[in-house]
Amino acid sequence: MNNELAGFDRSTAAWKKSTRSGGSGGNCVEITQLPDGGWAIRDSKSPDGPVLFFTLAEWDAFVSGIKGGEFDG
Repeated sequence: MNNELAGFDRSTAAWKKSTRSGGSGGNCVEITQLPDGGWAIRDSKSPDGPVLFFTLAEWDAFVSGIKGGEFDG
């Protein structure tokens, strides 16, 4: 996972809130797709805070793990 991306401008990115976040303002994340097909994630309560960058392969592995129950407690 890359922790920074040259030329990335968070202010012009098309951030979308997770549909799993609900409307109560709790633990929310936002994602945006990057020009190279990867994804960036941030905490919606801290839009100027850290952003995590994932390549497309990393994102696909992450989503597969979620769907496969890899992160179930």
